Amino acid sequence: MALSDLYPTSLRLLGRAVVVVGGGPVAARRAKALLDAGARLTVVAPEICQQMRDLLDAGLLDWRQRSYQSGDLEGSWLVHTATGVAEVDQRVAQEAEEQRIWCVNAADQNNSTAWTPSVARLDDITVAVNAGGDPRRAVALRNSIITALEIGELDAERGSPLRRHRQHPGSVALVGGGPGAEDLITVRGRKLLAQAEVVLADRLGPRSLLGRLAADVKLIEVGKSPERHPVPQQEINRLLVAHARAGKRVVRLKGGDPFVLGRGGEEAEYCRAHSVDVEVVPGVTSAISVPAAAGIPVTHRGLARGFTVVSAHEDLADVPDGADHTVVLLMGVATLRRAAVTLTTKRRDAGCPVAIIEDGFGTAQRITIGTLGSIAEQAEAIGVRSPAVVVIGDVVRISPFAPSDFRAAVPVAR
Repeated sequence: MALSDLYPTSLRLLGRAVVVVGGGPVAARRAKALLDAGARLTVVAPEICQQMRDLLDAGLLDWRQRSYQSGDLEGSWLVHTATGVAEVDQRVAQEAEEQRIWCVNAADQNNSTAWTPSVARLDDITVAVNAGGDPRRAVALRNSIITALEIGELDAERGSPLRRHRQHPGSVALVGGGPGAEDLITVRGRKLLAQAEVVLADRLGPRSLLGRLAADVKLIEVGKSPERHPVPQQEINRLLVAHARAGKRVVRLKGGDPFVLGRGGEEAEYCRAHSVDVEVVPGVTSAISVPAAAGIPVTHRGLARGFTVVSAHEDLADVPDGADHTVVLLMGVATLRRAAVTLTTKRRDAGCPVAIIEDGFGTAQRITIGTLGSIAEQAEAIGVRSPAVVVIGDVVRISPFAPSDFRAAVPVAR
């Protein structure tokens, strides 16, 4: 049988008679699915497995406790035979053919008049996959499709009449997009982005995902860069509320985590103060993930038990002292020289290791390692640019990019 002979369809079995021949686990799985579809089910088998008996004890099916006999298919719309005995299954299939009843033959799929796909459901969507008769491949494909729908890789609603005419209150989601790689955004964030009707996007974060938005999604660029804030924060707040009040699903796509030096708290407060439903979706903060891209943990046994994340625009004099306390600077390229001077103390001297990670997880990722005494000149010499994360402390010694003399001071793990 050629695959082109198949005509995919869905059967409405509610209240219709269906027969399952066989009482084993395969027959039980089919029986459960048929009952879920509302079929009036009769099972023909000398013995039945525990799963089938549970359905029987619940009063969900009739059981003819014997071997298959001619006439058992009379009045049925569909039959599924799975006895495990090829001769019996073939006999059932032959009699179904003679009576013009669709038959799924578990023993001989190529000669079945009907195939059972691998099925999964998500809300009001049913995914059914046939894969050339290979059940494992069908299951794998089905799972991939469902996963893509769940995370928003496939949009189940875009363009449908139901979506266009569905009335829903507007809402705002503050989505942490992570450090920039599109596969480091959370599943929840990806799904909300796929459902969005308005997106306010930062300069950082998973920008490649914006190119996959549907044409009818309104994209508003509100990203800031050093010394350039084209859309003031108050205007961003106003836009979030205005579009939500117009009944739109609004996503504020931010780099990193919205609540880590991202002003997400201000945006959430503003939305709530104006009676707009707001959801916060945490993101992978660049303060931790970008150092990890350089193989640098912000804490490490024997080197650092704590860390401080700070914007380079803040007062660094209050940061805990010592190279055994990691300091992570965000937005620190422009003020690096001043920061290095401020952070050099008796317990964190000029020889304290420093790493700069530019474009973490991006195509232009670059790692520069030096010390508090040398890092500013190194950065200026090679033209370090934002976005970049600066890490100060002994944990930099862990990096595989660190010089050998740095690594020599790392305590041996026991």
